[in-house]
Amino acid sequence: MTTTSSDRLSRLLALVPYVVSRDTVSVAEAAEAFGVTERQLRDDLNLLWCLELRSPDPYCPIDLSYEGGDITVAEAESISRPLRLGADEAAALLVALRMLAELPGAAERDALSRVVAKLEAAAGGAAEAARQVSVEVDVRAGALGQVQEALRTGRRLFLSYYVAGRDEHTEREVDPMRVLVVDGRTYLEGWCRRAEAVRLFRMDQITAVRVLEAASSVPAGVRGRDLDGGLYQGTAQDVLATFELTVQGRWVADYYPCESAEEIGEGRLRIVLRASDARWVRSLALRLGDQARLVAPAELVDGVRADAERALALYT
Repeated sequence: MTTTSSDRLSRLLALVPYVVSRDTVSVAEAAEAFGVTERQLRDDLNLLWCLELRSPDPYCPIDLSYEGGDITVAEAESISRPLRLGADEAAALLVALRMLAELPGAAERDALSRVVAKLEAAAGGAAEAARQVSVEVDVRAGALGQVQEALRTGRRLFLSYYVAGRDEHTEREVDPMRVLVVDGRTYLEGWCRRAEAVRLFRMDQITAVRVLEAASSVPAGVRGRDLDGGLYQGTAQDVLATFELTVQGRWVADYYPCESAEEIGEGRLRIVLRASDARWVRSLALRLGDQARLVAPAELVDGVRADAERALALYT
């Protein structure tokens, strides 16, 4: 069984307090509590040997031992110190919590509101700074509600989904795995039965959704994507297309993930987009019209010019 870096970090952060609260715990018991194998847990313990707390004291090691199948922790007083957040950390945390509380159908909304109120009382000036920031999550309340129901009841979903990379609408059945919020956008991650693979679906591109009677059934051993490397993880076969956007076309940089973006004066923006299908790039260039100009690669520029000439010939 594989785990993501985020999963492992969460486990490492919880492991020492878990053992401290029980004085001594067996490796088998801890592995069962964290839902991992004993080998995975031993790997975590070996990694914890490398960690130390260096602030505010110059050297504050935690004595961890797991000889004989039992885990013990000593000299762990440092982890009981109150957590201290900088002003920027407190402001970022408040913005994130408010965003979660505003999600349609968010669970434990009252608990989130209470946490926000306590943080605001303790954060002082950072709370005022956080109030100046507004985060909007582009999610359709109906789609999210149906997805959450499917996750709660363990049922399959039917999706009508717009694939921007191919500029087409598709229909598929999906076994939902989790909902993610990345860079202000909400995604459903699930096992797509059409692709027979794990896929991410942007909520704002789900045009219709229905909870099916069939039980959700993600194949054994399938895990969620590790997003530490970014949401969009391209391949060597992808196309890198360079566009120069006018002021009217700058929305493209907000809507599509960009490898890079550079201001080039007079409100214009040069961006590099990664795409798995050159046909989609040509289609996007034609749709944008005078809002943008495709400048590279040369073979795509020639293809767009030829497409435009053929389209123009139909009107002459």
